[in-house]
Amino acid sequence: MLHPFFAEGQTPRIFGHRGYVSTANAERGIAENSRAALAAAVDAGADYVESDCQLTADGEVVLFHDSTLERTLGDARRISTVTHAQLAELMADRGGLITLAEALTELPSIRLNVDMKSPEVATPAGTLIGSLAPDRVLISSFSDRLRLEALAAAETAGSRPAAGAGQSAIVKILAAVAMRSSALLDRAFAGIDALQIPVKQGPVRVLSPGLLRAAHERGVEVHVWTVNEAAQMRELVELGVDGIITDRTDLAVAALRG
Repeated sequence: MLHPFFAEGQTPRIFGHRGYVSTANAERGIAENSRAALAAAVDAGADYVESDCQLTADGEVVLFHDSTLERTLGDARRISTVTHAQLAELMADRGGLITLAEALTELPSIRLNVDMKSPEVATPAGTLIGSLAPDRVLISSFSDRLRLEALAAAETAGSRPAAGAGQSAIVKILAAVAMRSSALLDRAFAGIDALQIPVKQGPVRVLSPGLLRAAHERGVEVHVWTVNEAAQMRELVELGVDGIITDRTDLAVAALRG
């Protein structure tokens, strides 16, 4: 049975990767994961928005990808050393800072795929998600430890959001697919609602018909990142992929909703 996170929205699902920043908005200085970027993804037709969270020095869970401000703001400080107010000031002309709580309460139509980016953010982010909108969030992380910490905090605060798979879980799934072991596949997919993967990781092919089949037999969706070409989007959907995570929400909507 699909988690309520997937109860609404068309298939294949379109995820705006870190929101959506058009070329024109990028030239204006709008940053990924900003309030403006999230709103733009929804306005462009994304069913879901993929974002990332970090914790500020005063304990606010904010939507921000990197652990430092260098790439986004040209500031060498770590995000954990600046306050929410300081970061909000820095982001004021970059599309606006948005906290996780604001995204869930002020954008009620939004469904967020939230990536836990640091050890300190998992529990407070999970607590917010569980108490505010567990049915509208999918928790993910490259780290299975952080993913599970956030899920546990969410369940304690309210109820269980949807769950992605971390790197170690994906490795176990790929091994089980290669071994064609139903028992191993059942264990590897347990507790996972969506498998979010690249087509390839370096020279290694990650996505395969066998993986898709094994996931679908267990009620698990497969979403592929980060796909920015319309032809590849259509090819992946024809293969059976359930969702596309993209920087080009505009192209995805045109290619998959026409």
